[in-house]
Amino acid sequence: MKLYMSPVSTTCRPILLFAADNDIPLENVVVDLMTGEHHKEPFTSINPNRLVPVLEDGDLRLTESEAILRYLAEKIGSEAYPSDIKQRAKVNEMLAWFNTNLYRELGYHLVYPQIFPHHKREPAAANEATVNWGKTKTDQVLRVLDSHYLGAGQKYLVGDSKTIADYFGASLLACGELVGCDLSKYPNVQRWYDNMKAAPSWNQVCEAHNGYVASLKGQNLVAV
Repeated sequence: MKLYMSPVSTTCRPILLFAADNDIPLENVVVDLMTGEHHKEPFTSINPNRLVPVLEDGDLRLTESEAILRYLAEKIGSEAYPSDIKQRAKVNEMLAWFNTNLYRELGYHLVYPQIFPHHKREPAAANEATVNWGKTKTDQVLRVLDSHYLGAGQKYLVGDSKTIADYFGASLLACGELVGCDLSKYPNVQRWYDNMKAAPSWNQVCEAHNGYVASLKGQNLVAV
């Protein structure tokens, strides 16, 4: 299987983490987002959305991080995507929630308008308003994750076993490190996130991300 990816991509890392933890062989084809390779041929023909990740498995070409995670888990028969219909429904719920709630507010409203020029709004006042909105909404979303979805007694998102929702959610949450988000205000989120970061594969997969985080330290960035 071939994975078109970038090591700095928030949505590629959950796939790389899951593959590493489950010994899934992937041929990683790096798409350099920093030089705009995703906007050039041949990649624009591979994915006209101009986004990574893209998985190729024989005649199957699959986009979207959530869909790729589901496919890989089913391909290897992993209980990280449970066979029980109710548990699987809860995993699907969390995958959707992270994408439509946490990532929207944390990624596209709080973090990215501060660090990526192509995500900045014009004029500057509009960008500032977007970031302030993102800060308020990210705090609200993290409080829901802390008290409702996790709670004090739950190790992972869906019970005591790690699922693909944990891989997906923790990788999205990691983008908050770019602006210095402090999770201590959300103790259950902090505990869960620390559990995910304790995996042997985490630091290796997140090496490029960690380097980017270090390069942004000292900047006056808005965070929760």
